[in-house]
Amino acid sequence: MSTTQPDLLYSEIEEELRSSVRALLTDHCPPSAILARCESARPYDLGLWRSLAAELGAAGLQVPEEYGGAGASLRETAVVMEELGRSVAPVPFLGSAVLATTLLLACGAAELLPELLPALADGTRTAALAVPLSTAPGAAFPTGVRAAADGTLSGRLTSVADASAADLLLVPAVGVDGPGLYAVEAAAAGVRVVRRTSLDLTRPVSDVTLEGTPARKLAGPETAPAALERALLTGAGLLASEQLGLAEWCLGTTVAYLKERRQFGRALGSFQALKHRLADLWLETVGARAAARYAADALATGSPDVAVAVAVAQAHCGALAVRAAEECVQLHGGIGMTWEHPAHLYLKRAKADQLALGTPGHHRNALAALVDLPGPVG
Repeated sequence: MSTTQPDLLYSEIEEELRSSVRALLTDHCPPSAILARCESARPYDLGLWRSLAAELGAAGLQVPEEYGGAGASLRETAVVMEELGRSVAPVPFLGSAVLATTLLLACGAAELLPELLPALADGTRTAALAVPLSTAPGAAFPTGVRAAADGTLSGRLTSVADASAADLLLVPAVGVDGPGLYAVEAAAAGVRVVRRTSLDLTRPVSDVTLEGTPARKLAGPETAPAALERALLTGAGLLASEQLGLAEWCLGTTVAYLKERRQFGRALGSFQALKHRLADLWLETVGARAAARYAADALATGSPDVAVAVAVAQAHCGALAVRAAEECVQLHGGIGMTWEHPAHLYLKRAKADQLALGTPGHHRNALAALVDLPGPVG
């Protein structure tokens, strides 16, 4: 275990970034606008995405300055994830700015980075990592796509997050020389992206089919598995920050509602049973904040405890977000069950996030192995 003390506090720069992102989301991403998009053929708010990327530089936070990014750390990216979770913003940040960007940085394709990264950093292009959203760190290298000797790809991948908004697909494939990572233009011949009905209406998933599709190789068997693992581990760790932001919104909104809503001549928030439920939820949220910040700090600093930190964060934050959203729906009473109230968006995002990049149960099992904690015998 590392002896370095993790920094769980937010820096002044991180708080300033939070303020800027929250102000932008408040102005451009009200619940009414999200609900309207859910009923349309264009669920993503690409105008908001461009503002996040171009005006605030959020998409390029972890991209080095030499490639047009901010040269910041994953701690700052985690702050953005918190705010996006707080607003369930329909933007492809997880797929492009986290998973795809991390993969490109990890694969070491030096000749392609000057071409690909600047466009991702300023938001003029988006990318998606073409693996099922449920793929967890530690999973076997995907074998659903085959790479032919001529460099073309053929195969099918299901439930890929943010693929329908992507200009570039980063595809794990297996060829005659073993596993590799490939860059595929979404508009290339043989690419078919079909949106599926998603539980989370603000982060659609799609099935991706490739048929003799031309591709550029990013990494071979020496680096491809490690690069993919790094991307999945980073995605899972930063997803905990999104789950934290989601839970904080649900808790704050519920407390505010119970202070105003009256029954039997008293504010609902004055009833002891409800106070206890909210107090328990607040304590769990405080614990989740520590776990999410620990994971973000470990990822940013390259701590040797990063796998433990991510497993702890996901084991706790995934379940908490669902519980907070369920309490939000239930304690809002009848209005919480309506389409017009945004509570259902948070419940759906929380449940989809709980399944994404490994379930809490998966991460608990991973944690047990990492800390040499044996399971039950017999």
